[in-house]
Amino acid sequence: MMECVSVCVVVLMMSAARGHSLRFNDLTDYVNKHQEEYVQALRDWVSIESDSSDVTKRAELQRMMGVVEEKLREMKGNVDVMDVGTQTLEDGSIIPLPKVVTAAFGEDENKHTVCVYGHVDVQPARREDGWATDPYNLTEINGNLYGRGASDNKAPVLAWIHAVEAYKALDMELPVNVKFLIEGMEETGSNGLDVLVAAQRDAFFSDVDYIVISDCGWQSARPALTYGTRGNAYFYAQVEGPKQDLHSGVDGGAVIEPMTDLIAILDTLISASGEILIPGVTDAVANFTEEERKIYEEVDFDMETYRRTIGVERLMYDNKVDLLAHLWRFPTVSIHGIEGAFSGHGTKTVIPAKVTAKFSIRQVPNMEPAVVEKQVTDHLHAVFEQRKSPNKLKVKMVIGAKPWLADIKHALYEAGKRAVKRVFGVEPELIREGGTIPIARTFQDVTEKDIIMLPIGGFDDGLHSQNEKISRYNYIEGTKLFIAYLHEVSHIKKD
Repeated sequence: MMECVSVCVVVLMMSAARGHSLRFNDLTDYVNKHQEEYVQALRDWVSIESDSSDVTKRAELQRMMGVVEEKLREMKGNVDVMDVGTQTLEDGSIIPLPKVVTAAFGEDENKHTVCVYGHVDVQPARREDGWATDPYNLTEINGNLYGRGASDNKAPVLAWIHAVEAYKALDMELPVNVKFLIEGMEETGSNGLDVLVAAQRDAFFSDVDYIVISDCGWQSARPALTYGTRGNAYFYAQVEGPKQDLHSGVDGGAVIEPMTDLIAILDTLISASGEILIPGVTDAVANFTEEERKIYEEVDFDMETYRRTIGVERLMYDNKVDLLAHLWRFPTVSIHGIEGAFSGHGTKTVIPAKVTAKFSIRQVPNMEPAVVEKQVTDHLHAVFEQRKSPNKLKVKMVIGAKPWLADIKHALYEAGKRAVKRVFGVEPELIREGGTIPIARTFQDVTEKDIIMLPIGGFDDGLHSQNEKISRYNYIEGTKLFIAYLHEVSHIKKD
């Protein structure tokens, strides 16, 4: 009798294994057969100019959120639209923020619940900025799909939707409950989302076990799992002098020009070798451990390819580990622009009355935005005071996003490794992201849920740059990866 039971168990296990393999093949076949529809869906989404930084395009952004809502409703999800308040513009006017769209598929208490976060707003884009194609008309060239938002973050959001859709289309039960939280203000700091997450901690997030973010990309041609991002302290430094713009031929030499003061204080932020010169800023940076160094050594990163890709003559570091460390886990200072200065074509002999510099410091563990704000403000005022200028200086931190770091030994990352191996046949790289995804730290601090970043974007997608793209391969295979990942998460043991 015992022998019969053992044989029956083995037969059942083999049958289950065969069944699972067949189901996964059916799902990937479905994806392959529908890839043209997926590309068209991305084309439709890219055509919407959902630039969150441009209030004149706010109607387009609202339309984009409506398209997301409609798609999730078509899939018979439990959809909700959540208000995140209003936005006060520089002229004092107040406009509504685009609503956040949520959806839930499945409510089986015996299953894990995975929340997928994404955004559908984009960075500004104009053809005259250097785009080879119309940024809002998805264009396929040599297997690459070019368009603003293609990789950041419309294709990944669609890939997650397609993954759930595939299970439903084939009348297959989702291996886990899936929730979506899609916003439209990520590119400007996720306005209002922090408050929403806190308010929904014991409601929308109450049954969520894990949060997945796919708003990032691979480091090389090899798939990756992302376990850390840098934060961002973004500053305005404004120098104000005369009550109006002056003519250099008439008034030049009579005043200390605001632009001269501004350039002088900006020169004290960072050295030519990349050393941050602001006292105290780097004191809190977490030590670079030997374990970290070994992870960086295993990353497939070709410095010469990277140098050619970004188009520079020389990089600041001469070995892979040091360069990756300064891209991922050390702070940097970047000066982004000066507002108020003449920047048009031709010549103009103007002395601007007021100029504002915009610069940022990418923060890393264990830096705190409030501390960095004081250090920068004190430093700039001290330098300005030494100049004994009659002009006025104002310093303001407008973004204070914290860095995020996950435990790569967590079961979420083990599930990610298995999913990547199933779809791509290779072990994934473990990488960190040099940019900032503010909501990751908010999710971590407020909901106390475990988080993974599971990217499908390519290393050369050009996020935020001209000619942004995602390859058809990454888009379609990424959809399969998400299908596999939902299955792998279902095998994580419940606490």
